[in-house]
Amino acid sequence: MADINIANETVDKKSSGQRWTVSRVILSRPFLYCVSFCSFIAVWMWLGTRNLPQSSIEWTLLDRITSSLAPPWSSSVDKPGVVQELLFLAGHKFAGGTLWDHIWASTYRVIIGFLIASGIGLSLGIFMALNRRVNAIVKPIFDLFKPMPPIAWISLAILWLGTGETSKVFIIVIGSFAPCLIDTYNGVKLVDPELYDAVRVLGGKRREEIFHACLPAALPAIFAGLQICLTICWTCVLAAELVSSRNGLGFLIKRGMDAHEPALTICGMCLIAFLAWITSYLMGYAQRKLCPWQNVNNN
Repeated sequence: MADINIANETVDKKSSGQRWTVSRVILSRPFLYCVSFCSFIAVWMWLGTRNLPQSSIEWTLLDRITSSLAPPWSSSVDKPGVVQELLFLAGHKFAGGTLWDHIWASTYRVIIGFLIASGIGLSLGIFMALNRRVNAIVKPIFDLFKPMPPIAWISLAILWLGTGETSKVFIIVIGSFAPCLIDTYNGVKLVDPELYDAVRVLGGKRREEIFHACLPAALPAIFAGLQICLTICWTCVLAAELVSSRNGLGFLIKRGMDAHEPALTICGMCLIAFLAWITSYLMGYAQRKLCPWQNVNNN
């Protein structure tokens, strides 16, 4: 009975200490998110709609940015806003496909590239951490290719695989598997040895050590690598589509650059950022479901 009273008092103190005040609202995370986002939109709107000097010779760096920056929305026909451009693309075909066709083309490449890159990174990372011979064989080659930027592989990918889907997926895989491998390797290596001892005491063998101690303990680090891998996949698909593509969001950005249409370019950039955020959120949701103990520790 005493324990129940103590627990109730603790809850009452906790709830009374979380009363909303003006300072608490201002310093809350949702309010700061709104302030940050609204400030960004306001600065973007100001830069996109400010008046320019009549003579381009007198332009400053800020004037040059304004001349090539589309505002979020605009009623001007000469300089349409990003929202107007997005609505136009949603209702009309562009380069032989609708907006959803271009979104799916980029998303499909990212999904295939991410699955292949994560499969390679996870398997090699686990084997390198658990087997010294595999580590001795793979690590020198991995250290040689790891510093190379994904863009450096574009020319070779086109020469080897052509300009089809295979070359784009190859660029995504070669550019994104490294962080997944590194975080998986470090996560497995840094598992507390006492967890293995506990499995052995209970009569477990090497298989039980890996599946009941090693992998669950390394799962947060593995998900961290997958998050980075997924982010780099979106960067690599943009690089691949900018060079050789007839569809996709990177293709929209390049068409906007070639046609001097900043609204189209920024529209493609915003769509890629939004899709990357959605996939990152889904990955974080999966992590919270598969690693519930991590949520308890964070709270």
